[in-house]
Amino acid sequence: MSIHSTSIVHPSSKIHDSVYIGPFCTIGEHVEIEEGTKIISHVVLKGPTKIGRNNTIYQFCTIGDDTPDKKFQGEETKLVIGENNIFREGVTIHRGTVQDKSITSIGSNNLLMPFAHVAHDCIVGDDNVFANLAALAGHVEVGSNVNIGGITTIHQYCKLGDYCFAGMNSSITMDVPAFVKVASDPARVVGINSVGMSRKNISDESISLIKKAYKVVYRRGLKIEEAINELESLYTENNDPLIKIFIKSIKASERGILR
Repeated sequence: MSIHSTSIVHPSSKIHDSVYIGPFCTIGEHVEIEEGTKIISHVVLKGPTKIGRNNTIYQFCTIGDDTPDKKFQGEETKLVIGENNIFREGVTIHRGTVQDKSITSIGSNNLLMPFAHVAHDCIVGDDNVFANLAALAGHVEVGSNVNIGGITTIHQYCKLGDYCFAGMNSSITMDVPAFVKVASDPARVVGINSVGMSRKNISDESISLIKKAYKVVYRRGLKIEEAINELESLYTENNDPLIKIFIKSIKASERGILR
């Protein structure tokens, strides 16, 4: 284990021998860090927090701190982070609250660029990119393969489905279904994230089917229930799992989807 002499590590922390901790870091009690993770410098980690393998945390990040939510009264809650994530300068992530499930969760292979923020009780999947100053309010759920543009804010309790895309400086106050692209302030739907899908090696045939599904919801003037019925028929005809993902993201909405 490599720990710089200027860093402070609480004796209750559990740190793998291969972890690197650079100068001027503070590792609080009940922090677990698994193998291969690098804490570059000037980082504050508080617990209970568990950080998986091969993460890189850059300077001035504060991860696992108490939420500023006024409901929080010091209860024991936690933060769980997966593997191979990169947290660039100044990223902040708060633990959960007992009013939800007491946990904030970050998956694997995510890139959070400088000063991105993940608030209490958020659930973030895998392979996502948060650009500079992207911010999630409390209780937000982000799927996988999602791109969130710089200076974009997500209102509390919103859900962002797999492969969706939020353009820079967007203000999102409703749910965004899978594969859908939004932009502007307030956010509005501007199409399908076909470029992002292609970059993830999704076939042209599947992209074409998602475009058909998108038109059912956004171009036909149907009520949500009517649109879902047609989407179910489209899935039955083609048996493409991506259509099922699209349907599931719409059905999961509680705030209502952006239309």
